[in-house]
Parts: sequence; structure tokens; C-alpha cells
Amino acid sequence: QSCQCLAWKPHPIVSWGAESQHVVAGYSNGTIRVFSISRTEMELKMHPHAVALTAIAYSTDGEMILSGDKDGLVAVSSPRTGMTIHILTEHKGSPITVLQCTRKQYHDFGVEGGELWLATSLDRRVSIWASDWLKDKCELLDWLSFPAPAGPEGLSSLLPSLAAFCPWEPGTLVYVGFGMQKEALFYSLHKKQVVEKISLPYFATSLSLSPAAHFMAVGFGERLLRLLCCPTSDAQDYAGHDDAVHLCRFAPSGHCLLTASHSAVLVWDLMGS
Repeated sequence: QSCQCLAWKPHPIVSWGAESQHVVAGYSNGTIRVFSISRTEMELKMHPHAVALTAIAYSTDGEMILSGDKDGLVAVSSPRTGMTIHILTEHKGSPITVLQCTRKQYHDFGVEGGELWLATSLDRRVSIWASDWLKDKCELLDWLSFPAPAGPEGLSSLLPSLAAFCPWEPGTLVYVGFGMQKEALFYSLHKKQVVEKISLPYFATSLSLSPAAHFMAVGFGERLLRLLCCPTSDAQDYAGHDDAVHLCRFAPSGHCLLTASHSAVLVWDLMGS
């Protein structure tokens, strides 16, 4: 079976130790496997999906694993018990492209739970959830659907729908994807509307927001990487990839950015930015 997606377990509250280094991986046969890096062995295998996984993430405390598949189902599973406790069908029919969790208090939005998470599917829909894992609660907070024209045959299916919580603007998420315009949209969960638009030269193929500074990285199919400074929208473009930039990831420190294309992985030093 091929590995389709993976995620690091978040840092524990205690000091970072070798025994805490775990990754979870999703496979083409619908299985999830948790690996210990220090012991180089698999510790747990679960099978919550019937089809290939397309996205996977840990909850912010590392106590739950969220996984999405190519049919649009999202599963919430416990790595402690190996049991799947939720199957969410709201995105059914379209592959899940992004799963992301962030810490939020319930009083931020008038709902219970200390965590917000989002799921994005290829059909340009984004669902935002508030969860209290200890109480087994999972509540739909918002539902977004972004319009798109009838584009050239096959174009829209090749462009992912991507969303991410904005680290420097609480209660805001950023969305990019095939749409009416080539742009990044900032959506406020409090105001329930798009509050800012940043024009892009092309439709995006990858997205990452820095956890340490007001930087947003956007990759394009045209072998281009754009680094945006928000909120001024000052942009710097970088070439160097041999194909579409299908992955952007800021390091937790924000000092480095990793990007990937067909046969190249580049690491960018942002210390001087």
C-alpha cells in the first residue's frame, strides 16, 4: 500500500523527548498507522476508511486523529484505544484536501469545546467545527461554499481547494482554490464574511501560513513560489522548482519554509526576511 499523507504528533506540554516522537500516516487501502520514530516501529494500525486517505491531522493535544478520504468522509479516531468515535459525512462525494486543528476556547464563538478544526474538500467547500474531545462533542460551527466558473475541461479538478487558520488573526481562515478570481480570501468566523482579498498571479496549488510572523507562502502550477507579507500584501516571487509547487510548509519556528515539486524539495531560509 502507498502512503498518501502523514502528520507529526504535536509537542507535548512536557519537555520534548524521544519517546514522544510519533507520526501518523494514511494509506491507499484506508488504513491509518501510527509510528514511533525513536523505536522505528509501528505502534498502532486502524482501518476507519474503505477507500484511500487524502488528508490526516492530529488534534492540538495529540489525543485524536482526524482523517479524510477520497469519498469525502472524515473520521475521528483515538490513538489510545484504536477506536473510531465519529464518522462525518458532510463532505461526502468529494475528496478531502485539508484537515487542520487549532486551539480555541468555547466562549470565542459561544459553543463548547477548546478546539476548532476545519475540513476542506475538492469541491470548494469548507466546514469549521468546534470540538470537546473529552466530552465526545463535535459541533458544526460554519459551512463555506466558494463559487467557481465552468472552467476549461479538467482544470478545476487539477487545482486543490485549500484552507488554513490564520495564526496572527484569531477567528480568521484563509482560502485559495479554483474560483471566480485568482485570489486568496480571508474569511472571518465572527463576521461570517470575507474581510480581505489578496490577488494572486495564478490559481494556487499549495498554501502555508507562518506561525511566527505575518507571512503567507503560496505555490503555483507555473513553478513559482510567492511569499506574501500580510497585511501589506507585499510580495516576493521565487523560481527554482522543476514543476508545480504542490507543497508549502513553514517550520514551527517560522525560520524555514519547505516547498516541494515533482522531483525537488527546497528549504528556504527566512531568517533575514
